[in-house]
Amino acid sequence: MEAFSSGNPTTLNPSLIEVRKGQSPGRLARPEFSVRFRATFVDPAFRAEDDSIARLEEIAWLAFTDGRKAPFTQKAGPGYADPDYELSIEWMATKQRIDEAQKRWSDPSTQSRVLLICGSARNDGSCPSEISKSFRLTGIVRETLEKADIQSDVLDLSLLTSEYGRNIHPCKGCASTAMPLCHWPCTCYPNHSLNQNNDWMAEIYERWTAAHAVIIVSPVYWYQSPSPLKLMIDRMVCADGGNPDPTTTSGKNAAKAKALEMAGWDYPQHLAGRAYGVIVHGDVAGVEGSRRALSDWLDWMGFIDAGAQARLDRYIGYFEPYATSHDTLDKDLNMQEEARNVARAVAKTVVELRAGRLQEVRPKLSRPRPK
Repeated sequence: MEAFSSGNPTTLNPSLIEVRKGQSPGRLARPEFSVRFRATFVDPAFRAEDDSIARLEEIAWLAFTDGRKAPFTQKAGPGYADPDYELSIEWMATKQRIDEAQKRWSDPSTQSRVLLICGSARNDGSCPSEISKSFRLTGIVRETLEKADIQSDVLDLSLLTSEYGRNIHPCKGCASTAMPLCHWPCTCYPNHSLNQNNDWMAEIYERWTAAHAVIIVSPVYWYQSPSPLKLMIDRMVCADGGNPDPTTTSGKNAAKAKALEMAGWDYPQHLAGRAYGVIVHGDVAGVEGSRRALSDWLDWMGFIDAGAQARLDRYIGYFEPYATSHDTLDKDLNMQEEARNVARAVAKTVVELRAGRLQEVRPKLSRPRPK
């Protein structure tokens, strides 16, 4: 295409950039919609309310066909490029909480705070019927931080598997259409017309923003991060380069977003300057690759590693039975102490960061190719 013939993308005419179409199969047919809607009410206990369910289905069908993604909106108001644009009230509430969390983060009088993320999908409230080793290691880290007078906020992602209505919906990939189409915080959810509700990320964004550091504790599932952790990671893309003003793209207008990117996008790193630590454990293979992937991701977002002892990958019971893996962790006192060292390293880094001493020895360099 001619639009991409120049070596300098900022000189291209945005109007020549095509928005490619043709993948979506189109709107769901009414019979299939009915099947999916009624799947929630398959329990025979609902049969007494079949008439009520039919009425609710009709309301849901109309919302679906009308595309009522955000039924409650208000004018954006001052501070936005288009103050008359109708923004979701739910999104504006999330944005306000994030802004308030950012103020607390930057206030030197507040207690230092570390977000501890338990990345395992396993807990004793769902099918596995047993707590995870990640949860136990998270507890060791929490106790160590508390001894250092640092507040811990434990985010246990296994609740996705054990709590009613708890969701982290998948990233829809708006950034790959154009970075300004990816809003900070995410505006893809909730989408009431598609029944994509109860999105936990609205709360999780706030918790990341309020933290002075993040420590991720995770097992390895098939050489990768567990799916709850990966869902959260993908949805954090808006924190790195995301557009804080959805009115500039009139919501999800792809053509406007592409024009903005080609005019020159600065890829704001909304969470840069926080510290991090990582603990990855496994039983056979994959710990190093998974730990590196998590570290690389946090580096990319502008987080500051707390040193070599804050990046830990270890095997617990190498090629030993799953059934006795908790007993193995009980005996592995070195692993437990290494987890404490991750917490100690992060605690020390947080102190140095908040005092401004760490920034003094770090070079301030511009990124020639931000993304």
